[in-house]
Amino acid sequence: MPPGSPLPDVEAPRDCPLCPRLVAFRAALRTAHPDWWNAPVPAFGDPAAWLAIVGLAPGMWGANRTGRPFTGDHAGHLLYATLLKFGLATGAYEERPDDSLCLTGCIILNSVKCLPSQNRPLPAEIATCRPYYEAALARLPNVRVLVALGQIAHGSAVRTSGGRLAACRFGHLAEHRLPDGRMLIDSYHCSRYNQNTGRLTPDMFEAVFARALMLK
Repeated sequence: MPPGSPLPDVEAPRDCPLCPRLVAFRAALRTAHPDWWNAPVPAFGDPAAWLAIVGLAPGMWGANRTGRPFTGDHAGHLLYATLLKFGLATGAYEERPDDSLCLTGCIILNSVKCLPSQNRPLPAEIATCRPYYEAALARLPNVRVLVALGQIAHGSAVRTSGGRLAACRFGHLAEHRLPDGRMLIDSYHCSRYNQNTGRLTPDMFEAVFARALMLK
């Protein structure tokens, strides 16, 4: 079982019915893999965080299996190694939700809380799930900086703040002052594909968090 959510009163219910395509996919996976989490993935991290990391959605072999964001798939290796390096986490990341990893000063929120087929949520699904992201962010008054992992996360962060995408173009290491006063830093997603193709290197990823610490 994953650790308890730091924001339990704003999490999606385990059998959230809002997105029919995602519900059907979840049901199929519960049959195929009954020992997996197979449910909306809760937030993970520090409820007093100053930094919020905005992800895309659970990965099939990662969070959808383990119940903790970025845990059990390739993306988690780079993310958690970086957080540990910059003092934003303690303990050890061992690819399972009952390891000793603990986030300090940061929290991970996903734009979409359920696993989408082929890791591609539909625009309607992103919009339908946004109230959960909005409610979580509203419970984090200390968050001053957001890091968006990928363009979908960027869009959720901008729209939730009341901003306009046309005025906030996504780009790696791009910075945006949002209407709610928070700073948003964009990063390419730390997916296996982006790492394997060289679109995102460890140095590039670390530069995002180095900048976030400067804005703290």
